[in-house]
Amino acid sequence: MPTPKPLGQITRGKTAPNRLRQTDSFLRIAYPSLIKNMTGVYVDLGYGAYPITTLETFNRLRKLNPRLRVMGVEIDKARVEEAGSFTRDGLEFRFGGFNLPLNDHERVSIIRAFNVLRQYSEREVDESLKALSAPMTEHGLLIEGTCDPTGRLLNFNLYQKQNDALNRIAFVLAPRLSSLNADFTPKSFQAVLPKNYIHHAEPGGAIDRFFKNWHAAWQKVRRDDPRQTFIESAYRLADYYGYEVDKRLMLLRRGFMAIRNFEKGLVYG
Repeated sequence: MPTPKPLGQITRGKTAPNRLRQTDSFLRIAYPSLIKNMTGVYVDLGYGAYPITTLETFNRLRKLNPRLRVMGVEIDKARVEEAGSFTRDGLEFRFGGFNLPLNDHERVSIIRAFNVLRQYSEREVDESLKALSAPMTEHGLLIEGTCDPTGRLLNFNLYQKQNDALNRIAFVLAPRLSSLNADFTPKSFQAVLPKNYIHHAEPGGAIDRFFKNWHAAWQKVRRDDPRQTFIESAYRLADYYGYEVDKRLMLLRRGFMAIRNFEKGLVYG
């Protein structure tokens, strides 16, 4: 059977060491059991011109699961060929797109599609997510998001395969707390929002209100320590503005503000 034509477009391919480290940390903290007991492969979709993010993820997550399989997928054949030298037991690279290049027996437990979907229309994003979810295992995760060039500001939609449907279970804002300075404000994230939010941040709209609420919370609890400010502002967003923030300290201390029913929460403030 001939290999189907990959769905998607070639990205600019820009990447940097540790740019997506927060996604690995999130999985290790929030879903360690999934990592340890994965039955499918981890797919890093659109890893770019140099496979550093795929290699870093492989090295980090293999500490939890020595049998973990990681597959980097790129729609640029040249990038796949150049990544070949990094192939090793449990790590490989394949040419493909949103219709993942899997063998008949292969399933996927985790997909990371970062800085990939923002160049598409919202309709195309929906179609791409549907294609990606098809080979996922039950309770598998899809991390789809965007970040700035260094990964200092990173956010993502977290989807889970449930009863053969892909459901968005949280929106996660994840600044690199150690790099925040006195000039940081929550509104800095508006420039790096994923596709489903970036074009809906008009002044006075729901997204704009969220960042105004977070900014107000940030200023209210502001401390010299950005980590403590982040934690307390998250609590205030939940307690004062009504957002369904995951209050687990193990997440907040590492810079992960996971919000369930994000759009529903946006009616507050």
